[in-house]
Amino acid sequence: MTPKKPNSALRKVARVRLSNKQEVTAYIQGIGHTLAEHSIVLVRGGRVKDLPGVKYHIVRGKFDAGGVVGRKQSRSKYGSKTGETGGVAKPIATATPPAS
Repeated sequence: MTPKKPNSALRKVARVRLSNKQEVTAYIQGIGHTLAEHSIVLVRGGRVKDLPGVKYHIVRGKFDAGGVVGRKQSRSKYGSKTGETGGVAKPIATATPPAS
């Protein structure tokens, strides 16, 4: 979805069917997501100022909407855990015996 003037970008949104059978457009905040067609998400209120008709946000880190990987600041807003890296595996430290 594209924003109102004077902004320009491709904002990430999803059409969500609520439990009361109503369909709304919800904003997916943060960088990257893995939501597919039948994903289950939690929706909170809060409009997106430059997207007309978008009055809801998808809560990251709950149900199928995973948290933002590699987030260091404002982690609670994006569902990130402490020390989550961007999918990079840390090497296992192996102790080599000292040469005698």
